[in-house]
Amino acid sequence: MELKERLALESVRVIPSAQPPHREAPQVSPQRRMEWVELALQHEPALVADDRELRRAGPSYTHDTLAALREEFPDRPLVLLLGDDAANQFHTWHRWREIIELAHLVFVERPYEPPAPAPELVAHLRGRRAQSNADFSQQLAGLWTSANIPPLAISSTRVRRLLKAGRSVRGLVPESVIASFTQKDISLLTYDEDPATD
Repeated sequence: MELKERLALESVRVIPSAQPPHREAPQVSPQRRMEWVELALQHEPALVADDRELRRAGPSYTHDTLAALREEFPDRPLVLLLGDDAANQFHTWHRWREIIELAHLVFVERPYEPPAPAPELVAHLRGRRAQSNADFSQQLAGLWTSANIPPLAISSTRVRRLLKAGRSVRGLVPESVIASFTQKDISLLTYDEDPATD
């Protein structure tokens, strides 16, 4: 929500990946993860749960998702929000050079994970850095910037470890999502996780 306000975005779409191409598929089904996204966002009208990757066959390529959004919103700037750790692997993504022609990129700084973008990405983005957030509204795509937000001690690994240890995740996960957890959900979420010791 903070980035939405800072970047003056009309809305932010949260799009769960159905078939992540760069990592092993999550234990929890895409449909169940989508239910959690909908529960988490139900009181945030500017945050939109978008199931387009679940409805599309094949790997969940960011390029394909942005191409579909561009068709849907041909005259509206699109902004892709990414953790800055994504910059480290961005050059391995499907049709990665074309992604910046479909959307602006915002690499969100994460504490303890300094970005180390590949030289080919650095070269491709040279001369495209936005001078201000207002620049994103002046063209449909093609710019990038980095952003930092106050760090929160929240990570999916921490949540899974706390669940495995039978400890509370209140304050880390929306109450509506916690209330929906079944024993099967917790079992799938904590598969192969070491219990939390903090």
